Amino acid sequence: MINSVRNTVLSILNKNNYGYISPSDFNLFAKQAQLEIFEDYFYQYNYQLNKENARQSGTGYADITKGYEEVINIFSETKFLLHQSNNKFFTPSPITTNDNYYLLNKVLTYTRLLASGTNDVTFLQTLIDSTTNFVAAGVQPGDIVVNVTTNEVAFAETVNPVQIVLVDADGNPADIFPNLGEEYVIYDDSVVNEAEKVTHSKITMLNNSLLTAPSTMFPAYTQQEPTLSLFPPSINTMGAVQCQYIRYPRDPNWTYVNLIGGEPSFDQSQPDYQDFELSISDEPTLVLKILQYAGMSIREVAAVQFGQGLENMEDQQEK
Repeated sequence: MINSVRNTVLSILNKNNYGYISPSDFNLFAKQAQLEIFEDYFYQYNYQLNKENARQSGTGYADITKGYEEVINIFSETKFLLHQSNNKFFTPSPITTNDNYYLLNKVLTYTRLLASGTNDVTFLQTLIDSTTNFVAAGVQPGDIVVNVTTNEVAFAETVNPVQIVLVDADGNPADIFPNLGEEYVIYDDSVVNEAEKVTHSKITMLNNSLLTAPSTMFPAYTQQEPTLSLFPPSINTMGAVQCQYIRYPRDPNWTYVNLIGGEPSFDQSQPDYQDFELSISDEPTLVLKILQYAGMSIREVAAVQFGQGLENMEDQQEK
């Protein structure tokens, strides 16, 4: 979609002799336009919910709220949080989970420990511990296997008394125990509880009472970037905390090869290529927003007004 958007923007600018925008400028404008539309999803979702509550919204193909839910869910991620120390876990970030989060939707905890120890044999995509009977410990396919030494997580695919074949979240073979003597823990994936977010002042009061103190069945967490603190403090290992969140869209990047005849040639095979992550229905809005940024860049008020006018008309039609 990104090449189509760029060609449309350039076509409008060139047709009216407004000027030209470079690939680097286009990528900057594209990033800002995508972020604007992404954040507008949530305002539009709230607007549609209000209309629905006022019985002014339709059903079936006219259920606009459902459409926004589906678009927002494109950016939903569920990943284990990297353990920092004690009961602290890092929030999602490019360093810890490979993406920034916009909204933490829910924090899940796994607290039923099935087995722990160290691996005493190395084999590809397998955890082997001859001192433990994994079957007797109750380990089942799908349970969470954690390399405590390296903070890596995998899942049990097949379970034998002394060995477990491992896969990642996508079902691909996972080799997280390449060295001898690495510590592991295994959690039961069927015993999961949602942690409640509380304020720093409230957690103090909760912890001071035996009746209200967080437990493994009713956990809680406080947030202080870049970490979450889980309660009770016994929740303190990698693999014990999983987070479902809405991430920001990745920065679009229109990539090209060497100039040919004075024009860059689009090349999506470049390693840093990134298309827009928005719905195809947002392509006209992307064009209009980028056109406004481009108009400001080349100091052409007419281009800005053209984009604003069509965008305002589109907004009115949607409402």
